[in-house]
Amino acid sequence: MSRTAPRSKARSAARLAAAQALYQHEMEGTKIPQLLHEFHQHRLGATIEDAEYAEADVDFFDDVVKGTHARLEEIDLAIAAKLAKGWSMARLDKSMRAILRAGTYELMARVDVPAPTVITEYVDVAHAFFDKREAGFVNGLLDAIAKDVRP
Repeated sequence: MSRTAPRSKARSAARLAAAQALYQHEMEGTKIPQLLHEFHQHRLGATIEDAEYAEADVDFFDDVVKGTHARLEEIDLAIAAKLAKGWSMARLDKSMRAILRAGTYELMARVDVPAPTVITEYVDVAHAFFDKREAGFVNGLLDAIAKDVRP
């Protein structure tokens, strides 16, 4: 992590990048080690098409991506249990799935991060891709999961 990037900003950048990496993994089937390498070398803290990517907490990014991938079945069950009747994981937009999976992993595995922080951060990630309604969906779903996994 860069000394100039405050920890919270670096973790925010890591969360956004993790959601992007998980989305790419689902879309292209890129193997996780290759995906991590690609993000380390070309995305985290880089400038792409005039967009500057913030310095990310690389260890945190790696943990969220690898941890989400390792616990995917458990994570998907937790998310599916909170979806409205008639909804399934398959019906969710792939980028929405990536955001919810990363947030759920963090709620389950990163007890060092307060649940309200996790929820707020992934709502912010959702705002990068979706409108207010979808961000509200992320908020409600992660809040419901937090009540189960962080009693």
